[in-house]
Amino acid sequence: MAGQVRRQFITRNRRMAFVLTVATVAIGVAAVHLSEWWFSPGLMILPVLAGGLLLWPRALRILFGLVALMLLYDGLYDRAGAGIIATVAVTALFADALARTRWKLGVQGLRGDRMLIELRDRIRAQARLPELPAGWQSAAVLRPAGGSSFGGDFLVSSCDGKTLEVALVDVSGKGVDAGTRALLLSGAFGGLLGSVPQDEFLGACNSYLRRGPAVEGFVTAAHLALDLATGEYMLASAGHPPPAQFDAGSGTWKVTQARGIVLGVVPDPRATPVHGALRPGDALMLYTDGLVEAPGLDIDAGTDRLLGEANRLVASGFRNAATELVRVVKAGGVGSDDCALVLIWRT
Repeated sequence: MAGQVRRQFITRNRRMAFVLTVATVAIGVAAVHLSEWWFSPGLMILPVLAGGLLLWPRALRILFGLVALMLLYDGLYDRAGAGIIATVAVTALFADALARTRWKLGVQGLRGDRMLIELRDRIRAQARLPELPAGWQSAAVLRPAGGSSFGGDFLVSSCDGKTLEVALVDVSGKGVDAGTRALLLSGAFGGLLGSVPQDEFLGACNSYLRRGPAVEGFVTAAHLALDLATGEYMLASAGHPPPAQFDAGSGTWKVTQARGIVLGVVPDPRATPVHGALRPGDALMLYTDGLVEAPGLDIDAGTDRLLGEANRLVASGFRNAATELVRVVKAGGVGSDDCALVLIWRT
């Protein structure tokens, strides 16, 4: 008999259900026979909320039945009014929705939230540009829309001390859908970066996307491969706003001619790379359309505004220019999309 009881309580779900059942019965009985002041029937909200976090839906609904019985018992003794019953019922609806969501994820408690936090921290860590050798500096800003922890824009980079590769990616869509796809693709694109030949990176990303469901949408990307010894670079774009280069000699920014088809739509996007070189004082700027697109305005006008602000900020140096540039442009009312900006300059 003792062995059978132990087997019934072997799972955490059953142990927690037993504890919450005892707590519910104790509150209901104590409210009638001890003190309503200390043991109000409203305290049943606590085991209901705990059940929403810790129990699977089936066990939770059994707990709801017990809560309903105890509320009926307290109501017969005039201890539970309509207000308390309604409050517990609304809380139970919320707890049931929470439990069903956790059941779909297959996790209990706050583990699902911890998983998202860990994924968010990983994508942020991946977005940090690597340490560059003397003579080079970099800065990156990623700002999800609506104050979210992550969005549809992400950055991956790789550096072996001789060559720096950077890919700035924008996933189609907004909100949670774009954010979850960005979390998935950042790992895949980060693995491809530096592992495939530079001129095949966007093609490999496109092949990866084409293996998935077509309904997931497209992706735009800008890929930079920079030789840190000579300053020579290769830029390729796949439906992304063309990066811009700052020429220290003329003191102006100029949009590059990097163009290409978005990823995930056609078998061969055929991105045409652009080659150039950075001399001391020069810089490259990669950015997403969240900084240049706005409802009712042409994207070229948004690009001109971005470059104009960039020209104004050059005088104070590049070190804080990325953060300040994003702040100024977004403060000017440019859309509500995710945005990202990368600056790389030669000192």
